[in-house]
Amino acid sequence: MASWAAFQAEAPELAERARRALDAHGHKTVATLRRDGSPRICGTELASYDGELWLAGMPGALRFADLRRDPRYALHSGSDDPEVWRTSPDAAGDAKVAGTAHEVTDPAVVAAVAAALSADAPPEEQAAPGSFELFRLDLAEVVVVRVGEGHLLVESWHEGRGVRQAQR
Repeated sequence: MASWAAFQAEAPELAERARRALDAHGHKTVATLRRDGSPRICGTELASYDGELWLAGMPGALRFADLRRDPRYALHSGSDDPEVWRTSPDAAGDAKVAGTAHEVTDPAVVAAVAAALSADAPPEEQAAPGSFELFRLDLAEVVVVRVGEGHLLVESWHEGRGVRQAQR
């Protein structure tokens, strides 16, 4: 599976559009698989650090137990109302990312990510290592859907296949 940096090197324009869509809203939705195989969706925040995408959250979160059992995930950016898409040529669109998540427990990496994620936060809101669980997201696919002139434009990248575009 690819890191965000590897995807970005292979498909820089799509990576920029995906980044805009992912950054347009603070909260994303991540889907994981429960023990019985049924889907679980959770609101989450996404972080970018050192060429990687990261999920960090409260210890004991069920989505992290799911990812330890089965590392497959799908993540969806926040979505704008369709009226925004129709009236704003600069609307970011939707981004979807899927792949596998890998728990990171190395104290040096956790501390570096905590420092990076908290860099702009006031001291009382800075994340301390050990106060959160951390997963690095590897990518198998990235899809961006946005409005074109009278149609939807779907751009997708799959590892080993590259970028494709379709209109709907």
